[in-house]
Amino acid sequence: MAEPRTAYIGLGSNLGDRQRVIRDALEGLGRNGGVEVLRASTIKETPPLGESVQPHYLNGVAEVRTTLGAEKLLDVLMTTENVLGRTRRGKWGSRTIDLDLLLYGDEIIQLPGLIVPHPQMHLRSFVLDGLCELDGSLVHPLFNESVSELAGRLGGRDFALNPAAPQLVSIAGLIGVGKTTLMKRLTGVLDGQMELEPYDTNPFLAEVYAGKKELALDSQLYFLLKRAEQLDPRVLPSDRVSLADYVFEKELIYARRLLGPEQLTLYEGIYEPFAARTAAPVLVIYLQDSAERCLERIHGRNRPYEQGITLEFLEGLAGDYERLFADWRACPVVRLPASRVGVDDEAALAHVALQVKAYVASRGQAVVRQA
Repeated sequence: MAEPRTAYIGLGSNLGDRQRVIRDALEGLGRNGGVEVLRASTIKETPPLGESVQPHYLNGVAEVRTTLGAEKLLDVLMTTENVLGRTRRGKWGSRTIDLDLLLYGDEIIQLPGLIVPHPQMHLRSFVLDGLCELDGSLVHPLFNESVSELAGRLGGRDFALNPAAPQLVSIAGLIGVGKTTLMKRLTGVLDGQMELEPYDTNPFLAEVYAGKKELALDSQLYFLLKRAEQLDPRVLPSDRVSLADYVFEKELIYARRLLGPEQLTLYEGIYEPFAARTAAPVLVIYLQDSAERCLERIHGRNRPYEQGITLEFLEGLAGDYERLFADWRACPVVRLPASRVGVDDEAALAHVALQVKAYVASRGQAVVRQA
């Protein structure tokens, strides 16, 4: 007899008596000689993914012990779906029952029709929350990150890859944290396109940092126009990842720090139309370090216009970024300590790049339906 393995099954239903169908599915799995249902997470109601109009789902996760191989277990899941009246309606269609093989021990499986870990689980709070309830220390075998870490990136929301949208990855964080360095390194690994902040071309910036507050509005408007041009969906490439060493929403953070009341009122009225026309990122990497270490880097790189930046200013910005990402809704946010991606650590860079690839889509990307 094969050695028993622990596997995790995603549960979903949005047709008929949803609670009963999920209960019947668990009972049906338990009647199979090779599968023992150990426990199930809380069943929660969630809206459907995508833009289709269909009933809300009930979703949860079951932990099972099985002596079946992964492919045989998948057969059992599909047979159970069929018995319970599952009609396969294409991508994200309504279904009486959906049973997805999420994890099979710590194995990484890539076969036609079967990919484990499930290739979309890191985008679904309704999956990750259920896994966290059962065992938050579970580690995603491919990403080598805990399910609790993956869940935290989503902020309780669910996301779907959209190959038709610009695949923009924004790297956010304090001045001096290393955003541009990380962007350049990731661009090489991912064969992407860089969107550099236009610091060196801003004709007002040095004078603003030198104390000429009357030029602060000119400086902010310069950044606003240049960044809106860079992040225009019509100019971003459609066939590769774009990486920016900023998130567009930082515009308001800096404006509120640098502008006087009258300037800010004028700026905010100009900002909104530009913001509405920019591409939203599909992923934000929030690069983090202490304000003290960022200030050390600022002094070390010795850009003249930055030397007047104070620790107090950086600490204020750190609080602003925390508030920005506390309720961020546009995309997943990876909080990445700067110490984890040292400039000479190629293994750490590869680890980050592997995960970035999982949050971006490619044109013509197929969605693997496992059950």
